[in-house]
Amino acid sequence: MSTSGTSTTTSTPTPSTTLRDVVGLDNTPPKLSDSVLILVDYQNTYRTGVMALEGAEEALAAGARLLARAREAGIPVVHIVNDGGEGGPYDIRAHIGALSDEVAPRQGEPVVVKAFPNSFHLTDLEKTLTELGAAPGNGKDLVIAGFMTHMCVNYTAQGAFNLGYRPTVVAETTATRALTAPDGTVLPAAALQAAALTAITDLFGVVVPTVDALPA
Repeated sequence: MSTSGTSTTTSTPTPSTTLRDVVGLDNTPPKLSDSVLILVDYQNTYRTGVMALEGAEEALAAGARLLARAREAGIPVVHIVNDGGEGGPYDIRAHIGALSDEVAPRQGEPVVVKAFPNSFHLTDLEKTLTELGAAPGNGKDLVIAGFMTHMCVNYTAQGAFNLGYRPTVVAETTATRALTAPDGTVLPAAALQAAALTAITDLFGVVVPTVDALPA
């Protein structure tokens, strides 16, 4: 008498062609020296309390390294800060809503205040970039870092793309948090971050894994 077992195999899904490849967009990482750095919402609120992000400290440290490289290269740097009003976790008049000391603006570095995930929406960011010599379509790339990956980083990259810029997101400089999915399961922060970055690479921009992956 013989017995036979059954085995199950799982196949690795085959990725689809990205929309960027379909329409022929360039996926080459930009030179940092030919770019403008945009730091999105590196606020204290993401380091503690109700809005604390998984990996916030590591992402902030990476953002500080990127900022140091940008300053050394002499390229423009723009800081974005979200103003959620007095008394809340995004109160820019209080310590909780202030930009973290590690990436605090220096004199002459513009600070753009926003109230929506897309840093271009109802702000003077596009005007600021134009004044810095980075009008849409003039060859200047935008390098984006900050919080949160799935929210303001994602929508700022989309907003930049819609205006004719070529944004690049540095993955290790971003972080997010676990959320409950529509089916009631918990989506881990790492999965949400990966999904958000993958969505950006499908059309809206280039994503590089680390600060060091950006050519000087």
